[in-house]
Amino acid sequence: MMLAQASGGGGSGFLILMIGLAGVMFFMMRSQRKRTQAQQNVQRGAEVGDDVMTTAGIFGTIVDEDEDEGTIMLEIAPGTTIKMLRAGISRRLTDDDGFDEDQDEDDDEDTDEPQAGTDASEEHRAP
Repeated sequence: MMLAQASGGGGSGFLILMIGLAGVMFFMMRSQRKRTQAQQNVQRGAEVGDDVMTTAGIFGTIVDEDEDEGTIMLEIAPGTTIKMLRAGISRRLTDDDGFDEDQDEDDDEDTDEPQAGTDASEEHRAP
């Protein structure tokens, strides 16, 4: 009688698969660690006077901070401040990505005027 022989290639394939999975996990954890470090740097670097966005999506300006408690006072509207943890800062806003209220008002005014190249009286004429 002949006995079936086990193939020897299965063990090396499994080893290659495990090494590949370990490599993928290493790079995933490394990138997550970098993102976490960058977020902590943003939170630590925020100072009084900076415009920030919180993790809840609230925009405001830091008006005071308490380093002992790890909290900040955030002015979200003129005369309205909230106390929150520094860890609640999602990002610092710069002039490039900040919301410009004057621009929004200008956009509203532009909608009342007819578009260039069109005449309002031409729209009601019969062909």
